[in-house]
Amino acid sequence: MKPETKYITIFDNENRIEQLLMELVLEPRIKALVWSQITRQTPNMKIGYPGQHLASLITGVEGSRTGARGDDLVDGTEVKSCSRVDQLDSCKDCKQKVLRIETACPHCGSTNLKRMDDSKWLFSVKSEEELKLLTKDLDRVFLTIADYPNFADGDFDTIRFQAFEMWNNTERHKHFSSLMTNYYNKIFLEHISRNANKTPAPKNFWPYSYQFYLCNPVKVFECIVSNANTTPQINITHFVEPDFDRSLLVPELMPTSLLSQEEINLIIENVPEYILSSQIVAGSNYQALVKSSKTKKKFITLLPFINETTRGYLDLRDTDKVAEAKTKYSRR
Repeated sequence: MKPETKYITIFDNENRIEQLLMELVLEPRIKALVWSQITRQTPNMKIGYPGQHLASLITGVEGSRTGARGDDLVDGTEVKSCSRVDQLDSCKDCKQKVLRIETACPHCGSTNLKRMDDSKWLFSVKSEEELKLLTKDLDRVFLTIADYPNFADGDFDTIRFQAFEMWNNTERHKHFSSLMTNYYNKIFLEHISRNANKTPAPKNFWPYSYQFYLCNPVKVFECIVSNANTTPQINITHFVEPDFDRSLLVPELMPTSLLSQEEINLIIENVPEYILSSQIVAGSNYQALVKSSKTKKKFITLLPFINETTRGYLDLRDTDKVAEAKTKYSRR
């Protein structure tokens, strides 16, 4: 999990990241917001190619000059990006579409709006070769996301950019390979067996989901952009140097609100007391946690998050476990 220094050729990274985000993402978005008031078209910033640039600046590794084909970075890193900024919303009353910049439905005037926050990373695996490349041949999967850190409060003027890494050929990130293998065997091949002329949808990898945290992603970058809709101010809150050994980083904590009651029971039954005790909120103890475990609401107040060690006692859910396709794919 230590990047090869021979590939790290971009320096002065933090300054360049700020410049890139301002010139390639934030300033064009402000202009799009102005025009959106006139055209009523979405100002949604497409993060695909800017995400590739951002990945190069964060990792210090150049792109491989292949566009949509071949390696994303010269060291073989696979880059995926998604944005939850300026998603298209809808009216809960008349069901019509509503722009993020609109505070009321332009069709019926209702303020009962459904704000969307569901963009995800997409992985396309269409052959055994592509599966092998994604799960065995390349070492690093690099994920970027733009979202609203205060989405629940209706704050759409503060934007957050984050980047996470997973290193496929390590025990720490083994579940990612399992997810991709399962998708190919259980979903892709099954769909192809039913209709060989129709390409199945790619694998959805949801940010902040149970499967996301079980893959133990390590955060290598975060910045908060305040006043994003008018006068953006970038504050880099987390940056890991390109040559730093990623195995020394602590993976993201998983919110226990994502757990099912069955998974809570499994934790209480199998995770040693000394592991859980260090994660319980101040003022409580292991005995209280065990007592609360029959009620999820009480349990998560005492143990809001679980670390990598605790997650090691959990498994992928049934829909995400590796399974062989029921019917072997054949072109004829």
